[in-house]
Amino acid sequence: MQEVEKIETVCPSDVFLQVIKGKCKTTIIVLIKKGRNRFSEMNKTLPTISERMLAKQLDELEKDGIITRKVFAEVPLRVEYYLTEYGESIYPIINDMRKWGYRHLEIQKI
Repeated sequence: MQEVEKIETVCPSDVFLQVIKGKCKTTIIVLIKKGRNRFSEMNKTLPTISERMLAKQLDELEKDGIITRKVFAEVPLRVEYYLTEYGESIYPIINDMRKWGYRHLEIQKI
């Protein structure tokens, strides 16, 4: 008798999309990967997102284990964000997704 294929109760693609869904999350991941890992740098680079929303997205990425933050005991206080090893594993997917998005924008002339 053949083994019955296990029924998926959760769609893995939906899980992936839930993690990266949010205002500018993929761009935030790219910025951190490229070394723009301080809040003020990201805030200047992302004029379409408020400081409050940026903080929310960073918190969500940290809770999902994609990024980590390092606080430096300096005056003024300095905080830097880094991709975790887990976050590094998602970067190539996001990079390819963004390339496809740019290509689609060019094709659609949006």
